Amino acid sequence: MDPSGPKYFTIIDYVIFALLLVASMSIGLYYAFTGGRQSTTQEFLFADRSMKCLPLSLSLMATFQSAVAVIGTPAEVYTNGTQYWFIGCSYILGLLIPAHIFIPVFYRLHLTSVYQYLELRFCKAVRMCGTVTFIFQMVIYVGVGIYTPALALNAVTGFHLWGAVLATGLVCTIYTALGGLKAVVWTDVFQTVVMFTGQLAVIIVGVQQAGGLSETWVKVRDGGRISGFDLNPDPTVRHTFWTLGVGGVFLMLSLYGVNQAQVQRYLSSRTEREAVMSCYMVFPCLQVALMLSCLVGLVMYACYGNNSPLEQQYITSKDQMVLYFIMDTLQNFPGLPGLFVACLFSASLSTISSALNSLATVTMVDLIKPHYSMTEARATLLSKMLALSYGIICLAMAYVVHLMNSSVLQAALSIFGMIGGPLLGLFCLGIFFPCANSIGALIGLAAGLLMAFWVGIGGFLSRTSSSVVSPFNSTNTVAAAPDNITITAVTAVIDAASRPVGLHGFYSLSYMWYSALNSSTVVLIGLIISFMTGPTKADDVASGTVYPVVRTARSLLYKLAQPSACCTSPPERKIDGHKEINGNVKEDAGTQEETETFRPSNPVSHVEQETSV
Repeated sequence: MDPSGPKYFTIIDYVIFALLLVASMSIGLYYAFTGGRQSTTQEFLFADRSMKCLPLSLSLMATFQSAVAVIGTPAEVYTNGTQYWFIGCSYILGLLIPAHIFIPVFYRLHLTSVYQYLELRFCKAVRMCGTVTFIFQMVIYVGVGIYTPALALNAVTGFHLWGAVLATGLVCTIYTALGGLKAVVWTDVFQTVVMFTGQLAVIIVGVQQAGGLSETWVKVRDGGRISGFDLNPDPTVRHTFWTLGVGGVFLMLSLYGVNQAQVQRYLSSRTEREAVMSCYMVFPCLQVALMLSCLVGLVMYACYGNNSPLEQQYITSKDQMVLYFIMDTLQNFPGLPGLFVACLFSASLSTISSALNSLATVTMVDLIKPHYSMTEARATLLSKMLALSYGIICLAMAYVVHLMNSSVLQAALSIFGMIGGPLLGLFCLGIFFPCANSIGALIGLAAGLLMAFWVGIGGFLSRTSSSVVSPFNSTNTVAAAPDNITITAVTAVIDAASRPVGLHGFYSLSYMWYSALNSSTVVLIGLIISFMTGPTKADDVASGTVYPVVRTARSLLYKLAQPSACCTSPPERKIDGHKEINGNVKEDAGTQEETETFRPSNPVSHVEQETSV
């Protein structure tokens, strides 16, 4: 077909796409009119705390994969190779730490909003600041989530861009406002299946179009798209093993450790064990999603090679490459373009619905309920109205995203690094450092946000004002050198001449380090201010709000240092409060450290201990 000619959906494509919207809306309506009919805030916001780990894990994965990953990751792999794939290494610590530290802390405190923790640990002012920061973060991110599939639909069908924005936002807003968290989770499950199916279908057909598996491999290998370990420690390099594998851990912690959209799912689990298991099960789901997205990018390269549609000016942005590939190469397969766009919208709808539900939750629990008393019915109705209102606000934010001159993948991850990083630092300050006080937390958060916007906005302005792109901000290889100069020498000369220095070098920091830089700033400044103003005494720290790092590490080291059972003396046994060692009964003195536990002693929710204004 003509690569520069117009491309349109067939009737089958429109039917498949319409079925997605109808099915998503039907799930929302089903949970709106069944069960408790979303008549309480407990059901609307937390699904009556009855969710199982499998649907929760799929929902946790779908929440932040979205259309950003479906469109952005293949375009990144096509352009720069598989280096981005190494972000999968960060998923290990990025999920283990939330599973064993953040989830136990939040679940045992019986929280409704994760920002209630900040009041229990510090004060109400810190809680309010954290809530407002989160709202700002999510509204911007949802703007990206709404705009991305609308842009794709506009590129492949000619459907009006802002008509597509309204269609996406309104469908999602309606079923979220009607069905609550149960509808959000189960639509996420359905949309995840559609997303995986669409990507897998594109990969299978694309490999056939490229000439088979072996031919596809030869093309991507010879084209230099299979990246090895880039161990360059320079933090200004956009993607290396360190920026992705280490910097990505902080990004994952800000997403899966302290973000309300994810914590709300943990808290909706039937038990703490199921919450932890759902976090474990996210790992293979994320790896599958990452693999499929990267494989789509490789298949695109196998079909196009270096003849990029962007360089041929068939498209105007690399974020349109995936949909152009679908319509250009696979249009002879009726229904496949519609399936992939349904996959794209599935990813987007899951992100938007989760964000709207979490925004309604924090606004109700953190900003309204502490100041106004109301009946349960009125609180539930107000929660639904809040979800609807945030949907409208996020539609407006999509226009702001339209003005950003950046790829959607980098834009979305930069947002979470800039704003999610300081929030991560604030929670880490409270959970890991008992000496931190409220003044240190407030000033630390302010310093982290200041650092975030200084580096983020400064880097954005620096890139837009410069017409020359630093080789450290790409993963392209160095051009061939003359015969009389070695590649090493040429690389060294280019490195010395083009390495950003001074303030420009600071602005050139890879966006993957934003979370690490900003969270570290909050912790460092928070500790300094806390010691200057008087650290918090151990007796003043609320029970269960601090994770016992030292005791846990000591216990782990003790277990590792224990010799094998065959080399040890018979184990101790207790008889009526005494120890029996080798047949001799000794008095058991016991210590407070041996008997104290991390879990709060009283089963009553700590939310009841919140202070009033």
